[in-house]
Amino acid sequence: MRVILIQDVPNLGRKGEVKTVADGYARNLLLPKKLAVVASPEAILALEAQKFRQAKEAEVELAETQKLAAQLEGKAIEIAAKANADGKLYAAVTSAKVVTALKAHGFIVSRQRMPNLSIKELGEHELVIPLPHGLDARITLVIIPQE
Repeated sequence: MRVILIQDVPNLGRKGEVKTVADGYARNLLLPKKLAVVASPEAILALEAQKFRQAKEAEVELAETQKLAAQLEGKAIEIAAKANADGKLYAAVTSAKVVTALKAHGFIVSRQRMPNLSIKELGEHELVIPLPHGLDARITLVIIPQE
């Protein structure tokens, strides 16, 4: 019997794949547990339409990510922080503060994608911001003393 997997099934396949399995395996395990559906011509057409939509959405997301990377590349972002006379910060500049500063400049970057930061000195710091689709953007983070 040919089935379309609705979820990843260990030792069988990944979601969206069309597989040929024994009739009993499909009737007794895959179909009752809603791990798969019978691969009828209509279901296969629906699967192909879904894959086409997902590919289009991925293209749009890639274009938006490339645009964001191009806008971020080489930007200098300033963050004011309290520091002592030696240039050491009283509180570290973290990823959350960088994301907030980027948002203030109109750039939406996910906090989960940012590397863990703990910058404790004034001055310029080079940062690489990982973006979706394997893209990176390099920015300069300038930490200035807060008055």
